[in-house]
Amino acid sequence: MSLHNWSTRWLKLSLAILLLILLCSLGLFLHMLTSPSSSESAPMINQVRLKVNPILLELEQNHNRLANPVVQEQIRATASKENIPFSYVGLDGLIILSSVPSSEGTLVNLRSALHYNLADVLQIADGNELLDIAFPVMGSPKPNGHQVGNVIFTVPQSLVFAHKTSTVPIFLLVAVIILSLLLMFLLYTIVRRIKGQMLTPVNQLKHHAESILKGKYDEKIQYQRTDEIGDLYAMLDLMRMELMHLSTQRMRQEKTQKELITNISHDLKTPITTIKAYIDAISQGVCEDEDTLKEYLDIMQIHTDKTARLVEDLLVHALHELGQISVEPQERYSRSVFENMLRPIAHIVQSHGLTYVQPSPIPDVLIRIDPVRIEQVVSNLVSNALKHTAPGDYIRIHAEVHSGQFKLTITDSGRGIQAQDMPFVFERYFRGGSSSSPYSTPIQEGTGLGLSICKSIIEAHGGQIHFSSKNGQETLFQFSLSLC
Repeated sequence: MSLHNWSTRWLKLSLAILLLILLCSLGLFLHMLTSPSSSESAPMINQVRLKVNPILLELEQNHNRLANPVVQEQIRATASKENIPFSYVGLDGLIILSSVPSSEGTLVNLRSALHYNLADVLQIADGNELLDIAFPVMGSPKPNGHQVGNVIFTVPQSLVFAHKTSTVPIFLLVAVIILSLLLMFLLYTIVRRIKGQMLTPVNQLKHHAESILKGKYDEKIQYQRTDEIGDLYAMLDLMRMELMHLSTQRMRQEKTQKELITNISHDLKTPITTIKAYIDAISQGVCEDEDTLKEYLDIMQIHTDKTARLVEDLLVHALHELGQISVEPQERYSRSVFENMLRPIAHIVQSHGLTYVQPSPIPDVLIRIDPVRIEQVVSNLVSNALKHTAPGDYIRIHAEVHSGQFKLTITDSGRGIQAQDMPFVFERYFRGGSSSSPYSTPIQEGTGLGLSICKSIIEAHGGQIHFSSKNGQETLFQFSLSLC
């Protein structure tokens, strides 16, 4: 059911209920005018009990000491304070204590003088303004005490009957009518506001939602009022901006992935073509001696390693996209693992005309590590260092144990990372500015996946990786692994 139909039905139902209220109020008013007993309530004994209770309580507590003049005066004072005349009568009919001392010592007829029932008292009164109501006096201890006498109170009928005028019911009736009319006005106002401030904005929201569904994210969603609908408009506009950002990001990622495929196709084609050329040369007998053959094989080995590294990066990237990156940590001692890992790096660094500063000694602690994946991390970090260095620079590797973590630091004295590139270093496909190293080649420029893969591998180990760099001075990359 639409909001418009719902509000209309709700208004009709509310008006019907209000009409019933008015009819019932009118009927109550007519009943009040025609009922002869509408101005007087039924007799109530509770008011009498509350009035005489202090006197009755003193008589029960002091019935054994009524001969004491002090006690007598105390009870008479209480009765005088409450303005209730009384006569305390023993079980034999003798008046023991009274508000009128002259009546003490006289006998009364218990059958005719004692009336406990208020209805009997009213019947006997026969229009008399004063009523004689009897209450039994119980001896102590309560509640198992026995009756020791009776006390007869003389009370006015005004204490028994609560007289009411018709002013209050009429006032209440008028108030009900006024409130009903006010409620009708409020209901009418609510319906108008629902139509003006809910239905129209909701229809506009529907239009905006359809535009977003069609991929039109440029139309800004605005609402002039600062209420709940305004909050809804603001949230929908935030959603629009987020969807626009995600759409832009998706298109940029698709473009980057296409460029990645193009670059990798080129990067794979170059070493494969080179390998094929050297294989053809060997097959045709171009190599006349063993040294030339060895040189050809070394070149083929280099290009084969580059091709394997590209394929491995793509595999790790694909697994990372699927959330299934293959990392299998094992408990190993750090020294033997990293010595084997860093040994070939010294030759690679020195072959590029750089100074290599190796860690000495490597701490020998038990860590959880996947040697193959961590070697890939170290290889990527060293390769990045080689891209940004020139002959005469150095690459230094340092290992330490600090705060329960095994930390490996790779520092180079190259040209550093440009400030505008630093926030995006670990993002996928980001390759930054082109390298100025004389050893840079299209293959070494890479795919922009290396550091992203390094971050994924380290985080899969439960560790962290970070960097610091000063443009034109040096760059430091450090990752940490937890000790067992």
